Amino acid sequence: MSAVLENDLLLRALLREPVPRTPVWIMRQAGRYLPEYRATRELAGDFMSLCRNPELACEVTMQPLRRFPLDAAILFSDILTVPDAMGLGLYFETGEGPKFERPVRTPADIRKLPSPDVASSLGYVFDAVRTIRAELAGKVPLIGFSGSPWTVGTYMVEGGSSREFSRIRGLAAEDPKALDALLAHVARTTTDYLNGQIAAGAQAIQIFDTWGGALERDDYLRFSLAPMQQILDGLTREHEGRRVPVILFTKGAGPLLADMAKSGCDALGVDWTTDLATAREYVDDAVALQGNLDPATLRESPDAIRKGVADTLASYGRGPGHVFNLGHGITPDIDPEHLGACIDAVHELSPQYHD
Repeated sequence: MSAVLENDLLLRALLREPVPRTPVWIMRQAGRYLPEYRATRELAGDFMSLCRNPELACEVTMQPLRRFPLDAAILFSDILTVPDAMGLGLYFETGEGPKFERPVRTPADIRKLPSPDVASSLGYVFDAVRTIRAELAGKVPLIGFSGSPWTVGTYMVEGGSSREFSRIRGLAAEDPKALDALLAHVARTTTDYLNGQIAAGAQAIQIFDTWGGALERDDYLRFSLAPMQQILDGLTREHEGRRVPVILFTKGAGPLLADMAKSGCDALGVDWTTDLATAREYVDDAVALQGNLDPATLRESPDAIRKGVADTLASYGRGPGHVFNLGHGITPDIDPEHLGACIDAVHELSPQYHD
């Protein structure tokens, strides 16, 4: 496993170092919009079987890099591997997404949660990281990831996907210290999990906080940002002779980006509801920014996609510290050719913003 990279643009941009063009990767770049992904998932039998098979997880991680000149690979896995390792009985209901057989609803449930040994319970993820790094052969860096404790906690308490988050909001109102305990427990396991990914070869980390934007600021600071801060404080930040950058992504963060920038992260993901010029003002250039083309733009014509890319690059403006991405994950209905047009536009249009 070589630490030398042919293309380290992503790592340099995340650390706000000069680059000749804006690097680009795409959230959910390995996924259902690719026919080869759908074929591999069918071969695996189901989603979690795909996640738990290091060779197949490597295959789907590599598929988008065979099609597109991306500047990073991202580990193929799921944000719910951590509560699954706690024995909550993760399963997927067709058309309804992930569910847990044993949700965590009471302070007694929280106290009974085990502290899994990630090396044994999540070893398949670390095996996948090692397999992917070997397959990449130093071409581009590998991004590891986890869910944020708040986002993972919503699934654990609600028992699955939710729009209202009524159970976890109820817990926050009735017994906030119990919720603090749950989130701290998830944060401890997540820290071990991410450090395991880094030790296995992940060269950057992203923490996905899908539901943090549903909270008002005071609750966000307590229940979402503080547990992410706990993870950041415990992460290995140097490995293989270079810094391991950490990206926090809270969907719908808006002005909360200013608070997030003080966490010690290296970069913040920005969704499409906040333009990058505004985000740059919020963070006062203290961290890099990642984003933030509206994923729906990829349904439009190549010319419209090119304009969207141009507008996104112009919104960030000149200077280092921008990683091009969508404002959220690519959706399954996207024509892969349209993603190709997007990436080509980034390559063509971004050098003018760099010295």
